[in-house]
Amino acid sequence: MGRKLVPLTLDNLPDLPGPCRSCVFWELDPVRGDAAVKAGRAESEKESWISGVLLEWGSCGRVVYVDDVPAGFVMYAPPAYVPRSTAFPTSPVSSDAVQLMTARLGPRFQGQGLGRVMVQTVAKDLLRRGVKAIEAFGDARWTEPACVLPAEHLLAVGFKTVRQHPRYPRLRLELRSTLSWREDMEMALDKLLGAVQKDPVLRPL
Repeated sequence: MGRKLVPLTLDNLPDLPGPCRSCVFWELDPVRGDAAVKAGRAESEKESWISGVLLEWGSCGRVVYVDDVPAGFVMYAPPAYVPRSTAFPTSPVSSDAVQLMTARLGPRFQGQGLGRVMVQTVAKDLLRRGVKAIEAFGDARWTEPACVLPAEHLLAVGFKTVRQHPRYPRLRLELRSTLSWREDMEMALDKLLGAVQKDPVLRPL
């Protein structure tokens, strides 16, 4: 099985799952996000956001391929580039952290350790750039695919709660800890990355 992870760019954006290519849940604030969807501008807004972050900050995602078939992706950026994060009751993300926005691993590719590889690749990228941690908002009442990752799965892969909330706790993963993960983390990571949205959810929190 040949697998590779490459930086997310406008060239490989079409390799993301259909709904994710134009989802702007994280990239825009709730009002602008709803307006973009209603006006049919979500896809162009997504492209504009990725282009801007690449120019100003650098790589903001990874796409994983298995035998040249898109298998999954992960997106991340400093909180200053993630307007939706300010709408969460447990914001802001810590100044020394990058926000894990969203991720997905296709069902047929789960259980192969790809989740672990994806997150470790992100960790190594961010460590080289002097970032200390990744933070994410979790959904403590997660019941179906949505844009916010399940808090339970984030905890299972090593994140720790830094601000409690009955619905949307903020969690943190110290990056150096990802470099020595045990093999039994792989299943939890696959579940985490496979649990992401099928359709964009754009509504105020």
